[in-house]
Amino acid sequence: MRKLGLCSLLVFLAAGCHRNKATEVEPSHPNFVALSVAPAAVDSIWRKAVSDFREGDWKHARKNFERLNLSFQPGDPRAPQSHFFLAECMLAQGENLQATREFRKVADDYATDSLAPEALLRTGDAYVELWHRPELDPTYGQNALATYQEVITRFPGTSAAGRAEKRVDELNDMFAYKSYKSALYYYRLKAYDSAILYLKDLLSNYPKSNIAGDALVKLVQSYHKIGYLEDLKDTCDYLHQYHPEQHGADDVCPRPSPGSS
Repeated sequence: MRKLGLCSLLVFLAAGCHRNKATEVEPSHPNFVALSVAPAAVDSIWRKAVSDFREGDWKHARKNFERLNLSFQPGDPRAPQSHFFLAECMLAQGENLQATREFRKVADDYATDSLAPEALLRTGDAYVELWHRPELDPTYGQNALATYQEVITRFPGTSAAGRAEKRVDELNDMFAYKSYKSALYYYRLKAYDSAILYLKDLLSNYPKSNIAGDALVKLVQSYHKIGYLEDLKDTCDYLHQYHPEQHGADDVCPRPSPGSS
């Protein structure tokens, strides 16, 4: 998931303004107030903001985009791009939750703009970065999953939707791994029934995850520990049928030798 880098430039803050209606924008900083800036000054600030952004000067680009968002005339076609760039600056500065609000603004307030699908996708990316370890509280991961699914539903056929589908698969692998780690924890404590519950939940919800084969092996081992022989046999049959190359499968589920009854 893409993360932008860092650097620094100066801000152009001395321009005077061309807009009075502060109610039409939502400033991302509480100390900002609506300004009335001349169109030429807005154009100058825009050029400076874009230049700062391209050079990775997130701090000053952010200030310029915040100023622009208070200064654009209603309907200015640069507004969605300004909010999008502002969100990227926030993300680069590690302010992910603020970034999600700006990205979401583009997706919802400018839903017909070409940037809307990408902005919604980036909302999900910002949440994922907050859930960088599967063993942590999954709330941000769940928010990311819901957002990616929204991209797929709202903007079908777009490039963003295609990438969102891949992000969903990646997230499902993370959720599956979280369940697998929990199962291992209980397995080590010899709480095999609890381990079985986590493993079965994993296989039910994330059957195509990268960890599914390992989960099946551990499930067989758990059944063996507590003598659930019928469940063990059924799981071995499934393991050999759908994960024939799984490492450790033949150790826990020996295949019948040729000619044996």
